[in-house]
Amino acid sequence: MLQTLKTGLLSGLKTTWTLGKIIFPITLLITILQYTPILPWIIKIISPLMGMIGLSGDAAIPIVLGNFLNLYAGIAGILSVDLTVKEVFIIAVMLSFAHNLFIESSVAIKVGVRIWVMIVVRVGLAILSAIFINLFWHGGHQPAHYSAMAPVQESITGVWPVILDGIEKAALGVYKLAEIVIPLMIGIQILKDLQLLKIFSRWMAPVTRLLGMKENTSTTLAAGLFFGLAYGAGVMIQAVQEDGVSKKDATLAFIFLCGCHAVVEDTLIFVPLGIPVIYLLLVRLFTAIILTFIVGFIWNRMNFQKSTPTTIEG
Repeated sequence: MLQTLKTGLLSGLKTTWTLGKIIFPITLLITILQYTPILPWIIKIISPLMGMIGLSGDAAIPIVLGNFLNLYAGIAGILSVDLTVKEVFIIAVMLSFAHNLFIESSVAIKVGVRIWVMIVVRVGLAILSAIFINLFWHGGHQPAHYSAMAPVQESITGVWPVILDGIEKAALGVYKLAEIVIPLMIGIQILKDLQLLKIFSRWMAPVTRLLGMKENTSTTLAAGLFFGLAYGAGVMIQAVQEDGVSKKDATLAFIFLCGCHAVVEDTLIFVPLGIPVIYLLLVRLFTAIILTFIVGFIWNRMNFQKSTPTTIEG
């Protein structure tokens, strides 16, 4: 057991270091950008486009904050403007698909998934879901009432205080990563040594096959579903190295997780907004399943056609 704990700890530390090298500088950069005219400039540019998806111009504030930063920043943006119930639900669905883009998409590089695939899928799902909800839901026009107040943000001025704030938030981000990844890796190592991970993979086999993936992606899917994209990436890094997860399966797993990840936290976080979170969860889950199934089916068909020799009739 001691060797198991040691192996899991080392694996967790290695994964934390690998992902921390991405998370720290990006968090630092984005935090500093908050104190520059860049974010307000982006908000000003996209505000006129909000009407195309049934949102007011002010909706650009939470959408930009959520995509550049995280869901908590996006929710703070929602609480800071007057919106209808329908607008809040649309924004919540959009942010569920696309948030923290720079960090959560960058970690995909470590497992061979192209960053543009991640961004296109997540932003595409966000926009398409907003259009769909706006077209087919004709209610929710009453003003939204929240059971939470927007957090008061401390005003920071000066170059060095801004940089120090960025360093503090970046370090906190890496610490939170380690707080989840290290115990997760230790737990996975214990499951491996007890041969329970193979049993879990067999249980998940029908699901992974349906989505076009092999059994060895099951651990990644489970980790991403419950802990999020970044932590799912940590498990995938280990799986790619030890279990030989293919590039195709890694891509399909991340496409699924683009649609549905961190289902507990990312769902409960919207409860104070007073929206029907069960529908939010169902939209994410069914979208992830359908999208992954379609991409996996097309990928398998393309591979089959390539492997099938053509015959010439004479």
